Amino acid sequence: MVHILDELRWRGLVAQSTDEQALRDALESGPVTVYCGFDPTAPSLHHGHLVQLVLLRHLQRSGHRVLALVGGATGMIGDPRMSGERVLNSKETVAEWVERLRAQISRFLDFDGDNPARMVNNLDWTAELSAIDFLRDIGKHYRLGTMLAKDTVARRLASDEGISFTEFSYQILQGLDYLELNRRYGCTLQTGGNDQWGNLLSGVELIRKAEQTGVHALTTPLITKSDGTKFGKTEGGAVWLAPDMMTPYAFYQFWINTDDADVVGYLKTFTFRTREEVEELERAVVERPHAREAQRVLAGDVTTLVHGRAATDAVVAASQALFGRGDLAELDESTLAAAVAELPRAVVPEEPVQVIDLLAEAGLVAGRGAGRRAVAEGGVSINNVRVTDPDALLDASQLLHGRWAVLRRGKRTLAVAEAVSG
Repeated sequence: MVHILDELRWRGLVAQSTDEQALRDALESGPVTVYCGFDPTAPSLHHGHLVQLVLLRHLQRSGHRVLALVGGATGMIGDPRMSGERVLNSKETVAEWVERLRAQISRFLDFDGDNPARMVNNLDWTAELSAIDFLRDIGKHYRLGTMLAKDTVARRLASDEGISFTEFSYQILQGLDYLELNRRYGCTLQTGGNDQWGNLLSGVELIRKAEQTGVHALTTPLITKSDGTKFGKTEGGAVWLAPDMMTPYAFYQFWINTDDADVVGYLKTFTFRTREEVEELERAVVERPHAREAQRVLAGDVTTLVHGRAATDAVVAASQALFGRGDLAELDESTLAAAVAELPRAVVPEEPVQVIDLLAEAGLVAGRGAGRRAVAEGGVSINNVRVTDPDALLDASQLLHGRWAVLRRGKRTLAVAEAVSG
C-alpha cells in the first residue's frame, strides 16, 4: 500500500514539512489529528482553500482525524499581506462570514460515521482571554527576532506603510490555535499553503516551548500554471467556491479551459482519480488532444466536488445546448443566465425587431447586408433553430424565460439577444 505521504507528494500536495521521517512514522503508526484554518476575510472560500480541503479529505479517508478551524478570531485581524494593511471588517460581518464558510466546509468532509471531522472556531478560546493572560502565558514564548524575520513582516517593515501591531500579532494568534487544539484534541499536525509556513512554525515552536513536545507542519505548494504564472485568476477575480459569487457554470468553464500542459497536474491535485485513471487521461491528452477528455473529467469532478452532481449536470447540459446539442428551453433560468452572461449581446426593443439587426448589434455580422447573406447561407440560428427568412422578426415567444434568445452564426460564434425591462 502506498504511504499517504507518498500519495500526497505524487498529487503535488507536499511542499515543505517539519521532520519528514518523524511525520511519516506518525502517519503510519496510527491516526493523527490534523487541522487547517480558514479565515473569514471574505464571504467565500476560493481555489486556494480548495487545495487544503482536498488535502484534509485525503487524510480523513486514510483514517486520520480532521479538525476544520474557522477563524472567528483571526478573521477579525487578518494575516498580513505584502500589499499593505487590511481593512478590518466589523464583528457582525466576520460572524456572518464564519457561518458561510462553515456551510461550505461541511460539504467537503465527512462529519458523521466512524471517523467524523470536527468544526472548531478559535473565537471560542480567544474571546474570554485577557490581554494580561495572553501576554503572560503566550507572548512570553515568542522572540521578536524570529517574528521580525518573517518574510511578510520584514517586507512590510521596509515599506513606507509599515505594519500595525494588530497584524504583527497574527502569527501569535495562529500559534495559539495550534497550542489550544493540541491541548483539547491531541492535534499534532497543521497544514496550510506554502505562504503560511512561518505561521505554521509559530505554532510548532509554541507547543515545543509550552508543552515540551514535538508536533508537525505540512504545507502545499502554491499552484501555478506551466508557464510559471499565477493560477486561479479570472476576469472577475478569484475562483470562488460560493455559487452566488461565481456561478457553477462559470466555475465549470474555468476548469474546462485548462491548458493541456496543466490539466494532468490539476487532475492529481484537485480530484480523487486514481493513478491509473490519471495516466489514462494523460495518454488521451497526447493522443487525442482535440477531444479534451482530461479537461472534461477535471471540470466535471471539481464542479461536482464543490457544487454537487445536479449542478454539474445542469452546466454540462447548458454547455451542450448552447452549441446545438441540447434543448435550450429545458435549462432553468439561473443556469441559462450564467451560460449567456459573458456572451456579446444585443438589446431587444419593445417593438418587433429583425433578426439581422440583432446579429449586427451583437457583432456577429458586419451589417444588415452581411446578416442577410449569413441567413441565406443557412448559417444563422436562434435558440438552435435555423433562420431561413432574411426578413424574419424576433418573436416574443422565442425569448427563453421571457428574456433571452441565443443567437448563433456558424457552429461556434454565439451572442444573446436580451429583453431588458424598464
